[in-house]
Amino acid sequence: MIIHQFYDKGLAHASYAIIRDNKMVVIDPSRDPQPYYDFAILHEADIVGIIETHPHADFVSSHLEIHQTTGATIYCSKLVGALYPHQSFDDGDVISLADIKLTAINTPGHSPDSICVLLKDEDDRATALFTGDTLFVGDVGRPDLREDAGNITAKKEELAAQLFDSLRDKLMHLPQHVTVYPAHGPGSLCGKTTSPDLQTTVGRELKENHMLQIADKSEFIKVLLADQPFVPHYFGFDVDMNKQGAPAFIPSVEAVQITGADDIQKDALIIDTRKKEAFRAGHLQGAINLQDAEKFETWLGSVVEPYESFYLLADSTDALEIAIKKAAKIGYEQKIKAGVVSNEGNVQSDNFELNDFKANPDKFTIVDVRNHGEVNHGKIFADALTIPLPELRKRLHEIPTGKPIVVHCAAGYRSAAASSIIAARISSTPVYDLSDTITQFSNS
Repeated sequence: MIIHQFYDKGLAHASYAIIRDNKMVVIDPSRDPQPYYDFAILHEADIVGIIETHPHADFVSSHLEIHQTTGATIYCSKLVGALYPHQSFDDGDVISLADIKLTAINTPGHSPDSICVLLKDEDDRATALFTGDTLFVGDVGRPDLREDAGNITAKKEELAAQLFDSLRDKLMHLPQHVTVYPAHGPGSLCGKTTSPDLQTTVGRELKENHMLQIADKSEFIKVLLADQPFVPHYFGFDVDMNKQGAPAFIPSVEAVQITGADDIQKDALIIDTRKKEAFRAGHLQGAINLQDAEKFETWLGSVVEPYESFYLLADSTDALEIAIKKAAKIGYEQKIKAGVVSNEGNVQSDNFELNDFKANPDKFTIVDVRNHGEVNHGKIFADALTIPLPELRKRLHEIPTGKPIVVHCAAGYRSAAASSIIAARISSTPVYDLSDTITQFSNS
């Protein structure tokens, strides 16, 4: 038997392949199905099944495309209300893969339709548990993503209570040696997980997972709901897309038109993925600088609403192709009006005099674009106006324009995006990005 983990660091997403007797089942696949095809070919296996532990909010799954390409059966809970061909997979249902068995366990909590998958080996011994977003290494899934999305909606308090029961009544009773394979690692916005480990055991979680130490349901709900990360704009959009099934990855990416900067429509939304130094040297009027970095797709879906269309700009054909594929991981390739290759622009960013700011911070309006949870742990500048980056485009009217504006985050990525957003709409006063020099203040 082979269990293999595929890990997408950009979305902190883990998916899995299980192979037995030249038959393969994929669990929670990412948007690009090619790695699973390659793995099947490498091991001379046929993909016969795809299991969705729930309709994911933070990425688009390739379950429908894999089914259409290979004929493999898609399995998910009947509660999903799936609009793609599938077979229901709920409490006690079993998928036999030669002499091993995959059994469904309904575990509502992260979502009303979440399942976990228990693997029993050829000796009928519980060996592995694929937990989706129910149980992570050191934490549990957040319960506040399905209040307005999916086939079944539920209040976060209700889902938190269900998660307590799912953990206590089902998962915590499993043998302690069982290996736990979650769908996410550190950095995922589907929970508060921080452990760098990408797998664990039931026994380790019983001893070390702080959420499993809480025996009182009310306290569990209180702790779970506190300090959850922000919810990107695209999460509900992806839940609905995964319920329906996404179009094939490569054809959808290749359908994005490529045009020149001169063809960009006036007042259109432009996402410029170049490095901040290139952006500052020259960019198109109104462009937002979302640099292509590790979390690009998350920030794209946090700044741009699912109903918006935009131009995607990069400084080379190769960089543009990468950015389009990253956008496709959250289903946003369909929102791209056109891709643009350009390294020029008629707008330059103002130069920031750091020493002047250090000597006279009161002469500036300071905007802190970190998330609420970060700010709750302490403001870097006591008088700073707090507007998290995902909220900024709707709250620009709150920023005073009587003094030059200085924007900061924790390390420089978000402030580059935020300062470009502000500068595109506020032209009456200079807008500066404190960038990574914020560390000179935060570490003092």
